[in-house]
Amino acid sequence: MAKTAEVSYNAPIYLQLREVVRSKIEDGEYAPGTAIPSENVLASTYGINRLTVRSAIDALVNEGLLKRVQGKGVYVVAQIERDLEVLGGFTQTMNAKNVETWRKTLSKGQRRAGEKYAAIFGIAPEDMLYYIRRLDYADDEPIAIEEIYIPYNLVPKMEGIDLSVFSMYEIYKFYGINPVRAWQTLDLVQLTQSDARLININKEQTVFLFGCTTYDDHNRVIEYSKSYTRGDKCNFTVHFHK
Repeated sequence: MAKTAEVSYNAPIYLQLREVVRSKIEDGEYAPGTAIPSENVLASTYGINRLTVRSAIDALVNEGLLKRVQGKGVYVVAQIERDLEVLGGFTQTMNAKNVETWRKTLSKGQRRAGEKYAAIFGIAPEDMLYYIRRLDYADDEPIAIEEIYIPYNLVPKMEGIDLSVFSMYEIYKFYGINPVRAWQTLDLVQLTQSDARLININKEQTVFLFGCTTYDDHNRVIEYSKSYTRGDKCNFTVHFHK
């Protein structure tokens, strides 16, 4: 169990609490992408009032260490230096087209790699993967079903990260993982009736199946994803280089 730091009265209390929270972030007790305890919990833990807690949290929000999300809480975002992204996911692509996006997580959890995904990631079949299945929306219309597979030991405390707040690219950056290249495939498939219903098509319609294997700067496979995307809502461009 983590030891609770003490707050004295020798310095402004909100400054002391600010440093307590900062140290918990730096020590990894409050992990990037996860929510910190609520204002009520912090006030009760340290025997101070909520306004003092809010002042301490506001200071860290202003520094960029924390992020308030309306109706959800306060999340650790750490410090990230951003370059122009070469690799981009659904959100980055849609934002570039000025399309409002959001995602609904359908399921997430652990599963064994098995022979297929063990071969993709270069791990043992009994090793665990983190699996995410979600629905992608563009301008309030469902356009894709996405499945993501990540080696379970790659991102600590993945279960505690709110995927509606942070993109996978942000999460990778939190943990010093740098996606640099990807191999993408394209196929045409038909969905089951239940999956077709999720994106408002009939099961006789074909959809694009984009498969994507993402590598980091150590040449590790860090993610494998499949996106079943409505053909009437998507186009794609291929560049050929001599």
